[in-house]
Amino acid sequence: VRPYYYWEQLLYQLCRTRTYLERNRCRLSRNIYGLDLGSYEIKVYDKKQKTIWREKNAIAFADEKEIFAVGDEAYEMYGKTPDHIRVVFPMKEGVISGITDMQYLLQNLLKRGHQFAYGSEYVIAVPTDVTELEKRAFCDLVLHSTARAKSVRIVARGIADAVGAGIAVEREPGIFLVNFGASTMELSVLSYGGIVLNRLLKIGGMHLDREIIQLVKNRYQILISGRTAEFLRKEAGLFPNRQESIYQVPCKKLGTGLPKYKEIPGTLVKTALREPLSDCVKEMTALLKRTPPEVRQAIEQKGIFLTGGMASLSGLDRYLSHAGGWKVTVANQPAICAVRGLEKIIHNKNLHKLTYEMSVENDRWIR
Repeated sequence: VRPYYYWEQLLYQLCRTRTYLERNRCRLSRNIYGLDLGSYEIKVYDKKQKTIWREKNAIAFADEKEIFAVGDEAYEMYGKTPDHIRVVFPMKEGVISGITDMQYLLQNLLKRGHQFAYGSEYVIAVPTDVTELEKRAFCDLVLHSTARAKSVRIVARGIADAVGAGIAVEREPGIFLVNFGASTMELSVLSYGGIVLNRLLKIGGMHLDREIIQLVKNRYQILISGRTAEFLRKEAGLFPNRQESIYQVPCKKLGTGLPKYKEIPGTLVKTALREPLSDCVKEMTALLKRTPPEVRQAIEQKGIFLTGGMASLSGLDRYLSHAGGWKVTVANQPAICAVRGLEKIIHNKNLHKLTYEMSVENDRWIR
């Protein structure tokens, strides 16, 4: 018969072995993710797999309680669901509006075929012109959830965009960068790696779609869906073609609600787009007037850089150049410019100083 202290020592050694294995498993599985959380789409860079993947930022609820679908699957239901299924977007106007829904969505997407690892590090691109509480929500998204993040660093989206566009942000005396997204338009003036001025406008692709819906409704007494308005916006663009197109789209007749098809001319879509974009030009001009002279002089030489999903709208660069008299350059792959910037920041230690880190122990921002 073995003495009691023998079993006690054996149990102690087994506990130590288990702790050692758990610690090493966590260390081996640890990963670094770069997150660009847009109102319309989530972009994630996975360091281990060296890939960038994208998914729609949407959740479908059944009977207001049960989560029916997430991501691209939920977005495909948008505008087509029966009454008991509702599709929602956890991000609104550049900030997190539903933290619980956003946590579930992100965790579900990271686990789905992407070898999600607990205890990972995160670098998150956030808007600059928001409150500290709204910035903190981006960190809480992964710090205080089942993701159990080891650390979270944040970087201004304007800086991430500039790095992703291939601009040497630390050496440039003046950069004017416009991120035109689904629900916001972020204007950033950068100089030598820092933000001089920043403005977040609540104008984006969804706002333009609503303008199209309203104009079509007033002109033809019909109602089109948001998906149809998005199709018209992408197809028509901003500048007239030699032979203007006519688009046949599904709609509902006001009053009766009966479905039908209606031909919509491209000129009508262009008219709907130009009014809200003229407000954007005014805001850009006002921000430039507030810019210090030395920085403005450098911007006038380099011009304005366009990023974000809406930057690929046909004729947008020509419209801004014509309306404001600026040189306008659309970044390569503008929709994923910010997450490509996060990829470079993760791999280049010299760029780590462009980020902020949140301390888990004392729950304060540190530079």
